[in-house]
Amino acid sequence: MADGGPVEHGFPHLETVREAVTALYRRLSYDTVRTFSVSVAPADVAFCDTDDLHLGAQRVAHEMVRHYRLPDARLIVGFRAMTHAANVELTAGPEYFVELNDRFRTHRRDIGAALAHEVAHVYLHRLGLSFPGTRDNEILTDTAATYLGAGWLLLDAFRQDGASSQKLGYLTPEEFGYVLAKRSLMFGEDPSVWFTSAQAYTAYGRGMALARRDGEQPPLRSAGWVGRQRYARDRRHARDHRPVAGEAKVPYRFAAGSEGLLVSFPCPACHQWIRVPVKGRVRVRCGLCRTVSECDT
Repeated sequence: MADGGPVEHGFPHLETVREAVTALYRRLSYDTVRTFSVSVAPADVAFCDTDDLHLGAQRVAHEMVRHYRLPDARLIVGFRAMTHAANVELTAGPEYFVELNDRFRTHRRDIGAALAHEVAHVYLHRLGLSFPGTRDNEILTDTAATYLGAGWLLLDAFRQDGASSQKLGYLTPEEFGYVLAKRSLMFGEDPSVWFTSAQAYTAYGRGMALARRDGEQPPLRSAGWVGRQRYARDRRHARDHRPVAGEAKVPYRFAAGSEGLLVSFPCPACHQWIRVPVKGRVRVRCGLCRTVSECDT
């Protein structure tokens, strides 16, 4: 939790975020991910200063449990002085003890954001889905919370002015915006209508710009002229069995197949790598998230 300190910006964790989206589809399946097409509603996690602190926290925790489809999980929420925003004790269940930073006693409207992350930990724990290392696992948790419809609260908790700043979660504001944009493009839901933070709008806009660029890379037909020219050059090199210049920087890979040249590229929606023959215009359906892409290979 950044509280008055510097807030990291940009997309330093982008590769791990994309891996997290792929991992969600692989573990949950397309059909299960679709059951999260409706986000947590602002009214369901609203918390005003006149609400009883502990009863209100339990109410919001119950809403998060409902959203993540954990009907037998029981969260017990408490408050204490700590460095991080919150912490959950991951046990076999069904009871889970969540501790929130004492700061939330007076910043109650952000309790939903903190619980969105902690209950996502419980959800992933029950799925047996994790990444190695604390950093990557926390990025997975933020990504899962956001892609599954609760993490817009984490971005909305980002507020900054000349005297102070606050940010929850491990992703940068722009990375939260990126995952929200990926979700929006998949489900047709616009989370920006719920933002109360002016900074959240900006971060979401930057994330959306990058998410749209994912769908404008060759060999997708929506790629720009420069990308198409580079792809055509690299394809010629691959056919001539010559190294592709700058291969590590392009969003595709060529390989020889039994029946000719093949090209692999990440699905613009879930980032699973797809391999198809190099044979001109084709429609490609991702087997993981079922996104159909128009390609010119």
